[in-house]
Amino acid sequence: MANSKYQCAKSFEMDDEVMAPNIIVVRIGGRNFDKFSEVHEFTKPNDEQALKLMNACAKAVLEENGFHEIAFAYGFSDEYSFVFKKDTEFYQRRGSKILSLIVSLFTSKYVEKWKEFFPQKDIRYPPSFHSRVVSCASLEVLQSYLTWRQKDCHDKNQYATCFWELIRRREYDREKANGILKNTQKQQKHDLLFKEFEINYKELPDIFRQGSFVLKQEVEEITKYGIDGTPVKRMRRKVTTVHSKNVTSRSFWSTHPYLLKELGEFEGDICKIKPEFMKSFQFENKLLPSTWIVIRIDGCHFHKFSDIHDFEKPNDTNALNLMNSCAMAVVEEFNDVVFAYGVSDEYSFVLKKDSQFYGRRPSEIVSVITSFFTSVYVMKWKECFLLTKLKLSPYFDGRAICYPSKEILLDYLAWRQVDCHINNQYNTCFWMLVKSGMTKNKAQEYLKGTQTQEKNKLLNRFGIDYNTLPIMFRQGSSVFWGMEESTTNEMEGVPGISVKKVVVDYINIIDKSFWYDHPHILGE
Repeated sequence: MANSKYQCAKSFEMDDEVMAPNIIVVRIGGRNFDKFSEVHEFTKPNDEQALKLMNACAKAVLEENGFHEIAFAYGFSDEYSFVFKKDTEFYQRRGSKILSLIVSLFTSKYVEKWKEFFPQKDIRYPPSFHSRVVSCASLEVLQSYLTWRQKDCHDKNQYATCFWELIRRREYDREKANGILKNTQKQQKHDLLFKEFEINYKELPDIFRQGSFVLKQEVEEITKYGIDGTPVKRMRRKVTTVHSKNVTSRSFWSTHPYLLKELGEFEGDICKIKPEFMKSFQFENKLLPSTWIVIRIDGCHFHKFSDIHDFEKPNDTNALNLMNSCAMAVVEEFNDVVFAYGVSDEYSFVLKKDSQFYGRRPSEIVSVITSFFTSVYVMKWKECFLLTKLKLSPYFDGRAICYPSKEILLDYLAWRQVDCHINNQYNTCFWMLVKSGMTKNKAQEYLKGTQTQEKNKLLNRFGIDYNTLPIMFRQGSSVFWGMEESTTNEMEGVPGISVKKVVVDYINIIDKSFWYDHPHILGE
C-alpha cells in the first residue's frame, strides 16, 4: 500500500492467527435460509436439489485452485464444515482471511450453479451465508465436533420430517405441530412416522438422514489410449461425495487413506457427545464497544480475474460500476452500514459506532458482508458485462478493524483515498508504457522512485492530463444514504418531498467539508 501521513490508521489492524497445532474448521451456514427456502419454494422438509446444490458448491471449493489445503467437508441442510489439513499454513492461518475466503467462494459457486439444479427458477434475491472458525485443539476434539454435527443432522431432520408430515397429512398449523413434538424422544418420533404415516425413517435417503461427506479419493481413470487402442490408466485424486451412518467411526475413517495421511487416525469411536463441550471451543471475542467498525474486503487473485475477462487497463469502468452496485446493495441491505468507500477491487464498509450487528462478533459481520457482496457481484455481472461470460468464480477476503474515534476513522478513509490516487497514477503510467511497447519489467524499472510531478510529465508525453481523467478513477467511489427531492405534485410552487436513497458519488472525502455537509452519515 502507498505511504501517506494517514497510514497510521493501519496500526489498528490486528492479525487473528489460529495457532498450531489446532485443527482449523470453517463452518458456514445460510443467512435467513428459512425465508430463502420459502420464497424459492423448496420442498419440505428436504429439497433434494437444494441439498445437491450445497454439495456441488462444497465439492467446487475443494477443487478450486489454491484451496488444496482443505482435507474434507461435511454438510447437511444449509450448513457445511470445511476441515483443513493438520499442518496447513493456508494464508498464514489468519482466521478472518480464511473464513471470508471460504464463505465468499462458496457463495460465488452457489449463485453460479443455481441454474444447474433449478433450471426453471430464477434466484429472487441474493443468497448469503455466515461463517466462523472452530479451532479444534486435537484430533479427538475434531472427532467430537463431527459427531456433534452429524447428530444435529439426524435430530433436526427427524423432527422436521415429523413436523411437515403433521402439517401436510393432518393439516395441523405450525403451533399445534410443534406442541405435539415438544419433548418427544428419538424413538417416539420414529414410531409417529411409522404408525401414523407408514414412513420407515431408516429408509429415507441417506443425504437427508446422514448428511454428506466431501473428500478426496484416489481413483483409477483412463488418461489416454495406446496406438493399439489399449487404455492407459493412472491413479488420480478426485473429489467425491459419500454418505455414512457415522462419519467419525474408525471403520469409516480407516477406509480413506487421504484422511489418515492429512489428519491422523482416531483412537476409538465416540458414542455420546455433549453439545456444551463442543460449544466451548467456539468462543469468540467481540469487537470493542463504542468503536467504529470497518469491514474491508478485497478481491482475491483479481489480477488473474481481470486478465481472463479482458478488463480495460488501468481502469475498467464496467468493473468499477459493478463494484459500486454491489456496495450500494450492501448499504441498502444492512442498516448498520452507514458509509462505504471503494477503489479497484477493494471496498471499506463503515458500521455505526453503537452497532450491535451480530452482537459485534467479527466472524459473523465479516462473513455476512463478504458473502452478500459476492452474491450480488455474480448476480449483477450480466448487467455490467452484457457480452462477457463469467469464466472464473469471483471471491473476496475480508477483515474487521475497530477505530476508537471519528478522527482516526476519517484518517483511515483519507488513507484509502490517498492510496487510490497514488496507485491509480502509477498504474496509468505503467499501462501507457506497456501499451507503447515496453515490457512490464522495464516499465516497473522506469517508474521506480518517480514522484508525482515526474509521472504527470510522463503522462503529458502521451497526451494525457491526469487531472482530467474520470474522477471515479482518481478519487474512488463513496456510497451512502443521501437525500433527493421527489416532487409528488405537478403544480408549480409546491415543494417536493425529501426521500432517502443510497447514492454513489465521487468526492474528496479527505476534505472535512464533505463530512460537515453530511453530518447524518456519522450520526452527528
